[in-house]
Amino acid sequence: MSIILTGFSDEVHPDFGRQLAVFDGCGVKAIEIRGVDGRGILGYTPAEAEKLKKQLDDRGMHVSSIGSPIGKIGINDDFEEHFRQFENAVELCGVFGTPNMRIFSYYLPAGEADKYEDEVMRRTERLLGLARSRGVVLLHENEKGIYGDTAPRCLKLMRRFAGENFRAVFDFANFVQCSQDTLEAYELLAPYISYIHIKDAMKADGRVVPAGWGDGNVKEILAALKAAGYAGYLSLEPHLTDFTGFAQLERGGKAEKAVLDGESAFRIALDSLKALLWELDWH
Repeated sequence: MSIILTGFSDEVHPDFGRQLAVFDGCGVKAIEIRGVDGRGILGYTPAEAEKLKKQLDDRGMHVSSIGSPIGKIGINDDFEEHFRQFENAVELCGVFGTPNMRIFSYYLPAGEADKYEDEVMRRTERLLGLARSRGVVLLHENEKGIYGDTAPRCLKLMRRFAGENFRAVFDFANFVQCSQDTLEAYELLAPYISYIHIKDAMKADGRVVPAGWGDGNVKEILAALKAAGYAGYLSLEPHLTDFTGFAQLERGGKAEKAVLDGESAFRIALDSLKALLWELDWH
């Protein structure tokens, strides 16, 4: 397998049919499924998900990963109810025919990562037990405010759990927003990376911009991934519907703020990524 483009289809439109039509029209045949018809994907039963799978099959498309919110709760929030949601997410992996599920490592009170580290590890171990038994790969995403928001703490998780069923998502913009140098993060986490989220951000204010426009060193890290023989998904997560640089893309003029619809934002994100891949001769 070489690189495969995918993305969070709910950023295009809430309606699932419209999501698939836009992705298909852009030649992107995989989706990271997160929001469908105004509902989070974990709100779907396996029987309901079967109907969504048929829509994908009818277009010759597939799911690259379940974009779950597992682990995106406070460390002091009820874990048992959350685990029941995780059990459903595991079932959905089977329905959609993907082993991949995006997870997080819990929001913590500011400055108290050390205090809660053991509980983060305990919860992660419990998730991983079920994942191993069902052939599911947990993909940990670095996210602002969670335990694994910086590269050193992501590395702790990887050293403890990495294997066939626990790997790293690398998200450029999220690291920038945490004041984590992305080149340093890549150097630490490269052996564990199995999935890439494509969005960039500015150090100055944290706003998200198209790939290559910000301070995430996206082109440099993509070049390093290519050299290392990376084969897998590049997943677009545009976050560009409120994008200040839109006028520069359209007219080459002064940056102006513009509110984009989801489809326009996705196409800008996709074109920016394709431009970088073209420069890198990575097709």
